Amino acid sequence: MIIKTQDMNVEQRTGEREGTLTTLLENSQMHNKSSLFAKITLKPGRKTPYHKHEGDCEVYYIVSGHAQVNDNGSLKDVKAGDIIFTDNGESHSLENIGDTDLEFIALILKL
Repeated sequence: MIIKTQDMNVEQRTGEREGTLTTLLENSQMHNKSSLFAKITLKPGRKTPYHKHEGDCEVYYIVSGHAQVNDNGSLKDVKAGDIIFTDNGESHSLENIGDTDLEFIALILKL
């Protein structure tokens, strides 16, 4: 299967999560083993809300930009090429602390 860029669903976000969310594969295409596989762009100063994963885990791969992750209450800087893994029962958020858009791939796997 090949999915062309023009066929991907792009959601424009406003507010705290200002940027875009491009769905790379739908849940059904992932045999319902994933609830999200997306490329996300956050504008400077914007962030994902702090949240806990229950019954799933999440991976972020930073494509470009500079961010600060809140990893279970511990703040750490991340940049292009870094991976953030949030396991079942853990919490996290991600804030764009750079001057340019932050771009990352997000994958949530159901357990």
